[in-house]
Amino acid sequence: MRARNAYLSNSIHTASGPSLLLMLLDRLRTDVEQALAHQELDDHESASTRLLHAQDIVSELLSSLDVDLCPGGENLAAVYDWILRGLIDANVGRDVTTTRDCLLVVTQVVDVWHEAAAHAAGAAAIA
Repeated sequence: MRARNAYLSNSIHTASGPSLLLMLLDRLRTDVEQALAHQELDDHESASTRLLHAQDIVSELLSSLDVDLCPGGENLAAVYDWILRGLIDANVGRDVTTTRDCLLVVTQVVDVWHEAAAHAAGAAAIA
């Protein structure tokens, strides 16, 4: 376990900006997936822990987004805001349906970011 934690810590500290973003987004998806699984088992305490962590991630994504520099930044901020509000509602209301809705949107956002990163990496390799 110690070696794994050291590896993860080193990965985070040495990752590029785009890689960090993808790691964060992957963790967001994992948190929402785990929260949903816990909600379906009526384990609301564990679900809440995962939903709170997911909310922290989305809050960080929102706070670090510069809508003036990012094409479509205002739209992306609106999507992040929708996800954040959904995660809060899912947690407070212990609402499996809302968690599923959030997971659907989170998955789409994560997939789009991964596609964009792959496209950017391919473009950089050609240049």
